[in-house]
Amino acid sequence: MSLSEQASDAVPFFSDESEAEGPEEQGGGAPRPQEEEEASGVSKVRALLTVLVLCYINLLNYMDRFTVAGVLPDIEHFFGINDEKSGLLQTVFICSYMFLAPVFGYLGDRYNRKYIMSVGILFWSLVTLASSYTPKEHFWALLLTRGLVGVGEASYSTIAPTIIADLYVKGKRTNMLSIFYFAIPVGSGLGYIVGSQVTPGLGLLLSKNFVLSTLGFTAVAFVTGSLALWAPTFLFRAAVVNGERPPCVEGNCASTESLIFGTITVVTGVLGVSSGVMISRKLRTRTARADPLVCAAGLLLSAPFLYLAIVFAQSSTVATYIFIFLGETFLSMNWAIVADILLYVVVPTRRATAEALQIVFSHLLGDAGSPYLIGVLSLLLCSFIAVIGGGFFLLTALFIEHDRNRAENYVPTDDEPIVVPKSGRSTRVPVSSVLI
Repeated sequence: MSLSEQASDAVPFFSDESEAEGPEEQGGGAPRPQEEEEASGVSKVRALLTVLVLCYINLLNYMDRFTVAGVLPDIEHFFGINDEKSGLLQTVFICSYMFLAPVFGYLGDRYNRKYIMSVGILFWSLVTLASSYTPKEHFWALLLTRGLVGVGEASYSTIAPTIIADLYVKGKRTNMLSIFYFAIPVGSGLGYIVGSQVTPGLGLLLSKNFVLSTLGFTAVAFVTGSLALWAPTFLFRAAVVNGERPPCVEGNCASTESLIFGTITVVTGVLGVSSGVMISRKLRTRTARADPLVCAAGLLLSAPFLYLAIVFAQSSTVATYIFIFLGETFLSMNWAIVADILLYVVVPTRRATAEALQIVFSHLLGDAGSPYLIGVLSLLLCSFIAVIGGGFFLLTALFIEHDRNRAENYVPTDDEPIVVPKSGRSTRVPVSSVLI
């Protein structure tokens, strides 16, 4: 087994090895309760966690379906459409979902359900995000994205119940499926609430740059959180594979690796943050898009070095440390710059809210779950996520000037909670006070 697969030794999150229904009754007697609980071969905690994650995603699924209904008058006003065209939004989605469900059902019975569902959820999320930025002149694009949302939802809705069915049997299966399907009424109701109430409160906040830079920073949090937990263990296993360390039989196994990795983290943090700020300052004299470009470069450059650190772990511990050092240095270039981007693309009266939301989403989708996913899958996932994060920062660079100018020229209304200094036309002072 390769070292990169050692982090995957745990039972897979959605195990296809647990297809059995459980022990049949033998000799006319019912199986013991303990046998029923362990029929899937998955521990109680892992099975319950799996169901909770599936229920949460199903809740978001139905919230997404009915959020459109909660803001339908606003959609009609924005696109200038009548009721006939508005009705197509749900029709296109349902038709796509209906015809694709059998396709994913067929695939789910023959291929790895975990991967099919994961790709579907990712596709669904990206298409939903894209639909939020449809120009008012292209209503057809909104219809297209709603249809594509059905692709992702079909992949999830057809497969998730079968996974629950494999984890539990008889009465417990019924109970868990009832919890799973509670998401239909609850998620539908929350969709109306979210659609009608959240949008007015966040209208000044959700600029393209805020969303895209937050997604990019979420990738940073994902990779950082993964390395923070797994890097010392990974380095210890590399030393064991290379014959440099004996297998762990006592406590304090990875003390040396933790010490070295901690030192690397401190040094690379200082180098990365300072170099990122200096490079950004120099590039600002040439382009207003310097900040997101530096963030993108940091993530995209860190990805290959993190990948090489894993690949070389079986042959050279020294090379592994060198590549981790370089990868963490480039990764750390983002920290200060992302904070600055947030402050100058959001209007002054919404900055505290923006900071709070970025913290919530970057941790919720980033380092809150990444250590577990790495334990289930592999550290190689960090390189893939870093590339995706770099892509989000490249997209941020496309809109940075517009949102920054809008925030700098923001004129508060009489009911704003704070006083925002105004600047003259000839001597305009940048709103951002960080790193400038």
